[in-house]
Amino acid sequence: MAVISTSSVTGYFDTLAKLLHGAEATQARNVSVPMEAAFSRIVDKARTAHAMGRKVIFVGNGGSAAIASHLAIDYAKNGNIRSIALNDGAALTCLGNDFGYDQVFAKQIEMQGADGDILVAISSSGRSDNILNAVRAARQQRLYIVTLSGFAADNPLRGLGDLNLFINSPSYGFVEVGHLALCHAILDLATEHDAS
Repeated sequence: MAVISTSSVTGYFDTLAKLLHGAEATQARNVSVPMEAAFSRIVDKARTAHAMGRKVIFVGNGGSAAIASHLAIDYAKNGNIRSIALNDGAALTCLGNDFGYDQVFAKQIEMQGADGDILVAISSSGRSDNILNAVRAARQQRLYIVTLSGFAADNPLRGLGDLNLFINSPSYGFVEVGHLALCHAILDLATEHDAS
């Protein structure tokens, strides 16, 4: 049986809390934005998109794909915001086979994205070619782009969004949990506001 100490658990939770408190939001040209302003902007953009018959599109790989699916359902069900995740197995294998894995999200955005939609691009490293290409396709389609990344502060994804959220950690676990926490905080704070 594994023996995990109380101090190890406390240290893990303390590190996670520190990373979340230190999460950064930036806009174009790496201009810092207060987190509450970033959250408000995302909620306003999502509500506007929904009111216009548009949607929020979530993309990610691996653990980030699971986060994308989770968030798409929660934003639609709990937030009443039209949302989808572009990680259907048949679509990924078809488009990966025909165009290459680096195009699996970009091609779907070309086919389904529309001016007024929002892309939420999630990549722990900020270096996944298919996520970077999705953002470029979204820019061509005139979508509003929110990125979530981690690892290196100068990762390429972080400079491509209209709004960029960053968790300063080299650990997949901390970055992924941080991304999920940020997106849930946005939704939870928005729906709490609606209920008041």
